[in-house]
Amino acid sequence: MKKIYTDKAPAAVGPYSQAIEINGMIFCSGQIAIDPTVGKIVSTDIEGQAEQCCRNLKAVLEEAGVGLERAVKTTCFLAEIKDFAKFNAVYEKYFVGKPARSCVAVKDLPAGALCEIEVIAAK
Repeated sequence: MKKIYTDKAPAAVGPYSQAIEINGMIFCSGQIAIDPTVGKIVSTDIEGQAEQCCRNLKAVLEEAGVGLERAVKTTCFLAEIKDFAKFNAVYEKYFVGKPARSCVAVKDLPAGALCEIEVIAAK
């Protein structure tokens, strides 16, 4: 089992890793829209936050030696289900391989985030 870390994505804010690689699979922790260059969420709309989530995940997967095209499953969390269509418009630009996915609305996300995405990818 190998821990994956890059400073091109936000550091974990709790007792977890950005990702773990085991048996040819990469399990990425959920990423919210923290901009790693400033250490906080800078975008206030769903499109901007979804973009940052995807950029963060892309950086973590690249550190593991793969790209977003190797994603096999994502789980997406939205603070507001009304943002579903806008979120999808950003998501589909990054996850062009159309991995399996769950997308749910939740009561709250860390740091007041509007969305969070976690990924499982194949090496």
